[in-house]
Amino acid sequence: MAELRFFFGTMGSGKSTQALQIHHNLSSGGLRCMLITQLDRQDGVVSSRLGVSADAIVLDGTVDVFRLISVEHQIGDGLNAVICDEAQFYEAHQIDQLTRVVDETDIDVYAFGLLTSFQGDLFPGTKRLLEMADVRQELQVEARCWCGARATHNARLVNGRQVYDGELKVVGDTTQDGATGVEAPVVTYELVCRRHWMAGRVDVHQDPLFDTAF
Repeated sequence: MAELRFFFGTMGSGKSTQALQIHHNLSSGGLRCMLITQLDRQDGVVSSRLGVSADAIVLDGTVDVFRLISVEHQIGDGLNAVICDEAQFYEAHQIDQLTRVVDETDIDVYAFGLLTSFQGDLFPGTKRLLEMADVRQELQVEARCWCGARATHNARLVNGRQVYDGELKVVGDTTQDGATGVEAPVVTYELVCRRHWMAGRVDVHQDPLFDTAF
């Protein structure tokens, strides 16, 4: 029986790497897989920070995922699995569509994503996955805050300063507005522990208590 499986972790925990590994293993075993993503670091592929990548279908929030997969499933011998990277960016109704894929077409779905946004809230897609998935599994590759504690939160930095407001979906390392040529704010992300995420401290030199706190 097919299942919807959700694997979650922080940035740098190997989500995309594992998604690519599952895609490779299943494909090498003769199974037909579909790889999909949203807002990956490279357009048209799923890429890992380790330097591996594979071609993927890029979605936006308007795509009917059930229809997309159903059409592909009608080709040849059909699909055996769908691997979804950056699943936190999917709309809640798209997660329901993935649930229909599992229940109505008997195709396994593997979803990989973050739990919380830079604001400390569950992404809508993540929330729905936690509600609907047959299997929920945290990836065990741990990242560390600059202070040495376990990193649990994603901090968004705009020109080096942590922010808590702004659009939910912003790709990091944006340096210039291509349409106007005007220098745009530099958006980056950093992994920090809960304490330093709440304090807005993303560097050891910003924390006067660091010498005594750890």
